[in-house]
Amino acid sequence: MNAFELYNPTKLIFGADKVKQLGELVKPYGTRILLVYGGGSIKKSGLYDDVLFRLNEIGATVHELPGIEPNPRLTTVNKGIDICRTENIEFVLAVGGGSVLDAAKAIAAGAKHGGDVWDFTIHRATIQDALPIGTVLTLAATGSEMNGNAVISNWETKQKRGMGSKLIYPKFSILDPKLTYTVPVDQTVNGIVDIMSHVFEQYFSLTTDIPLQERFAESILLTVIENGEKAIADGTDYDARANLLLAGTYALNGTLPTGVTTDWATHGIEHEVSAIYDIAHGAGLAILFPNWMKHVYKERVGKFVQYALRVWHVDPQGKNDEEIALEGIEATRAYFTRIGAPATLRELGINDEHLDRMAEEATQFGPIGSFKQLTKDDVVSILTASL
Repeated sequence: MNAFELYNPTKLIFGADKVKQLGELVKPYGTRILLVYGGGSIKKSGLYDDVLFRLNEIGATVHELPGIEPNPRLTTVNKGIDICRTENIEFVLAVGGGSVLDAAKAIAAGAKHGGDVWDFTIHRATIQDALPIGTVLTLAATGSEMNGNAVISNWETKQKRGMGSKLIYPKFSILDPKLTYTVPVDQTVNGIVDIMSHVFEQYFSLTTDIPLQERFAESILLTVIENGEKAIADGTDYDARANLLLAGTYALNGTLPTGVTTDWATHGIEHEVSAIYDIAHGAGLAILFPNWMKHVYKERVGKFVQYALRVWHVDPQGKNDEEIALEGIEATRAYFTRIGAPATLRELGINDEHLDRMAEEATQFGPIGSFKQLTKDDVVSILTASL
């Protein structure tokens, strides 16, 4: 096990109707609020009115930034930054899914930065200060509600990049499983894949003697697998929605990578795909991850055997390690297919036109990943297998 430090300052408020606490949670940080949200689903569900009611209770002045894209755009983030500076915003409130939360974090950091917020994503600058952020989560997926990471897209250059800092952890996050009832099936599916993919990036590691971290990861995967289909079959199954919501948080709140060397190559590849084609992040990961697994499993076949046995309960009788490992990988693909996730890039209208460019961008700073360091040629092979 590696040495580590664990830090997470976010206050998590979990349960039905907890949005009632919003006013008292926001008030200590100020009353000049930027409300950030997506395409309007929060208005249809009534959540928008409820949020405004709670903010009006504390006498807040609310400015709004609607229309956050599924892959939040730099141009939209800059609009939010301009509002913050012009209106002397004191607090950024994100209401929505992971993309809304990511945009809010970038806005909060950019508002306190003298230069271009994109500088944070290309390591030209580091986050030195940020406005405080709070979130009301409406989708189980990214874990952004309890971490200091954000990903935004530059549509002009077709680049999708991340930033991170302790300064952009939300001060609080409200998680009410009932707020996820109205999530469309395809978004629920993408969220399930996203959660599992976050676990994969931290589980498939060359670090040895980490039984606690491995079982943390396996328990999250099992919880998602068991509850994912229930939530798809019945969107108002409170327990299934609650278990998915909490699994999404714990998949990426800093618990799993303690003492572990993590990978993140597949996320890096998917970012290049969605930067060009603007596809849903979860859909891209569903296509890529089983092909990444097939490309790298021989680096430490025992880890994939463990995964197959503990997560998918593969019967090892009469099979060698390679056969068990491959059966676990196929079980992963079968589950993604069963819940309705895409299996090939061509299903999303993507051909081989930009494979070389995507691989070049993914490895522009050198090989990616740690389970197996991937060169440009490796990435091309994974993308080709994903067609």
